[in-house]
Amino acid sequence: MILTRGTVERLEPSEPSEPVESRAVSVSEHKAAGPARVRVFVLTVSDTRTADTDTAGRAIRELLETAGHVVAGTAIEPDEPARVAELVRQQAVIADVDAIITTGGTGLTSRDSTFEAIDALLTKRLPGFGELFRMLSYQDIGPAAKVGRACAGTIGRVVVISLPGSEKAVRLAMDKLVVPELAHLVQQATK
Repeated sequence: MILTRGTVERLEPSEPSEPVESRAVSVSEHKAAGPARVRVFVLTVSDTRTADTDTAGRAIRELLETAGHVVAGTAIEPDEPARVAELVRQQAVIADVDAIITTGGTGLTSRDSTFEAIDALLTKRLPGFGELFRMLSYQDIGPAAKVGRACAGTIGRVVVISLPGSEKAVRLAMDKLVVPELAHLVQQATK
């Protein structure tokens, strides 16, 4: 049996098989099927940031709103993995949140534990996100980019993206990876 592109064969136990036509969906069609607005919870993980000094969290909120998305809530929490995990888990079950974006706690210091807290919750991982982010970071900061542990995935039907605490790194990720694909990620996660 030879299948050609655009042909799907379905076998029914009592019927002979016949090809059924399907068509490939382009990336632009996938993106167009995404929601016009995504509701996002923004969490800053830091032992030192305050509402006045949280430039990375502020950048995420501004870039989301500029793109037409809705910031459904925000919080600043110390880098305590159990608390971070519980807050992210709570937000993931709220029906009006499509995505959660965290900033901070992705480095290698003894206090950086956001990666472990988030990774333990993910039901599906998007390893390409971290890989692409480190590739883009390498162009800016060189080999130090390998220290960043940005990650993304889903908790059930909610997209979760974890970014470094640096405003420059956040802007890079938001401009190049998050904002252009957020609605598409949500559309795929909710299928």
